[in-house]
Amino acid sequence: MGARGFTLIEIMVVMAILALMLVLISPTFSTAVTGVSLKAAARTLAGSLRHARSRAIALNEEVALAIDVDTRRYAIVGANTGGKLPGEGEIRLFTAQSELIDATSGTIRFFPDGGSTGGGVTFIDGERRYRVLVDWLTGQTSIHE
Repeated sequence: MGARGFTLIEIMVVMAILALMLVLISPTFSTAVTGVSLKAAARTLAGSLRHARSRAIALNEEVALAIDVDTRRYAIVGANTGGKLPGEGEIRLFTAQSELIDATSGTIRFFPDGGSTGGGVTFIDGERRYRVLVDWLTGQTSIHE
């Protein structure tokens, strides 16, 4: 009666196939994870911009959301709310000239009527781009891929 089980050669062949699959699948998985984190960051920032607009309307006063690309942080000026932007990829801020603080930071300001100075933030990682845009007339925030 023969012994049951796998030979060492069979186990080594299976391990080699698994290693090859891991090498082929790993880069695809890491690219997908980066894209998901950028999209999540765009959604989170858009939510904060919408919150700043709502705050301006509710308090009947101007509210600005400051964004610093170098430190990758943002916060509503004068409030204890803010967040961190993702560490990977490139981030670009564009806003009204009057809202620039320096070359890498500035604000997007909302007015009591719901309007804003307009602007946006672009998240870039390779071919992936997510743009969070604020319409200057209505203050509405949108995300574009």
